[in-house]
Amino acid sequence: MGKIKHIFKNNRVELFVVFFSIIFSSWLMFSTFAYKDGNMLIASKAWSDFASHIPLIRSFSFGNNFPPQYPLFAGPAIKYHFLFYAFVGLLEKLGMQINYALNIPSALGFFLLMIMIYVFAKDIFKSKAVGILSVLFFIFNSSLVFLKFFSLHPLSTHTLFDIINNQKFISFGPYDQSIISAFWNLNIYTNQRHLALSYALSLFLVYLFLKFNENDRKRNFKKSLVVGVILGLSFSLNMAVFIMTVSVFTCMFLLFSKKRIYLFISLILGGIIAFPQYLYIQSGVSTFKPFINPGYLVTNLNILNFINYWWQNLGLNLIFIPLGFIIAARHEKKILLSFFSLFIIGDLFQFSPEIAANHKFFNLFVVVGAMFSAYFLNFLWKKKNYLKLLVAIFIFLLIFSGIIDFFPIYNDYKIALPDYLVNKDISWIMKNTKPDSVFLNTQYLYDNASLAGRKIFLGWPYFAWSQGYNTDIRGSIRDSILLSLTKTQACTLLKNNNIQYIELNKLTFDTNIPKPSSIFFDKFKSIYSNPTSGYSILDVRENCY
Repeated sequence: MGKIKHIFKNNRVELFVVFFSIIFSSWLMFSTFAYKDGNMLIASKAWSDFASHIPLIRSFSFGNNFPPQYPLFAGPAIKYHFLFYAFVGLLEKLGMQINYALNIPSALGFFLLMIMIYVFAKDIFKSKAVGILSVLFFIFNSSLVFLKFFSLHPLSTHTLFDIINNQKFISFGPYDQSIISAFWNLNIYTNQRHLALSYALSLFLVYLFLKFNENDRKRNFKKSLVVGVILGLSFSLNMAVFIMTVSVFTCMFLLFSKKRIYLFISLILGGIIAFPQYLYIQSGVSTFKPFINPGYLVTNLNILNFINYWWQNLGLNLIFIPLGFIIAARHEKKILLSFFSLFIIGDLFQFSPEIAANHKFFNLFVVVGAMFSAYFLNFLWKKKNYLKLLVAIFIFLLIFSGIIDFFPIYNDYKIALPDYLVNKDISWIMKNTKPDSVFLNTQYLYDNASLAGRKIFLGWPYFAWSQGYNTDIRGSIRDSILLSLTKTQACTLLKNNNIQYIELNKLTFDTNIPKPSSIFFDKFKSIYSNPTSGYSILDVRENCY
């Protein structure tokens, strides 16, 4: 009993961090996605992203999606890192309700990231205070959003009320033309559920190398093999984070001479394992190739605009990270330099059709960079008593914007999406069509067929376009089918594109998709029709063969 008390006494900080991380991670994920009375309850700020993720999950749980295809662009090999959502689909397939199947791995990933941030920072700087501050700086971003907030809500007796009851992100660049990015708040983790786990894994692999015992070569060799295997498999978990980890390892290879051979082994083995996955993803025809595009989201790129952009987005971290670097030991400097490569890469290259996707590079850099801010502030705190108040003010200014950005997530409302338990159309598809069927859809978001785990011909084009698929050609083919003047013309196009079923919506039409020509209502026979929803399904085989 005394031994247990001793453990609790000596590890109170760690136990607090673990307990807090579990509670916060669970709340964050379960509060943004729930399930009740046969309805998925999706936070409004996650609504658009989940319109891509849920069909991907269902393609593995209710559909047949191996070798993997992107279910919103049926046919070619998938170009999206699918591993996390395939695992969620497997959990649902085994009987777990989808909210638990998605939220538990998501919460676990975010929990592991918080723990890795604490452990990483604490071990680098040999300070629990730096570890705690690093977690705090991760949760609450350091941007200058609070200045924009006060420009919209001048300081008054209602300021606290305005902050606590705020439901809208103050800045959501580049989508609202603001200079401050949308990618600093916690919304990126509630929407991109695989991201936290990917970052946690990357930090873990780097941490393992930093902990290598230089005198234990045999054990280090075995560890480097394990790291290489995990690194290679992580390609399908998150391709961008795989590139980031390789970049950090490459810099460490140059800077840490005594670990060079082990880093080389891990990089080579990881590359060998990742290469077949890369070949499969590239087997699908892509309209996009990475290229040099300096400046990220900086408009009218020049030195002043570049500095201003990052000052607005990083706030005091832009000052404290370099100051932490200056006072850090040589070993610690090498770590930051290795992660600084992510900042350089994100500012130089474009890896996808949407340059904003580079935010992942900056997010991980800032996670580690903020550790150096924490180190600098902890250094000041210990220097002189009169500096403590100044440090407290600096800490507040570093997290104030994050606090403001927290409440739109906390106050968010949920949108109910009827699932197969209450939606007869989805249920019928699940029971009466093959799991690998392809549907020609006539609506975009949350299509019945995609919620049933079936693949659709073209979902919301942004999703597929951002992954490099040629949505213009696919959209043109769809339009040609729907606007066919004869049944023969329609059947030829349907068969040539391996489409088994057509969805029709008589009561509601997506204005972004052409209204089907009269032949589909007059010349084709439906195999399913729901007069209440106006939804019907046509079997291509029965009508065209």
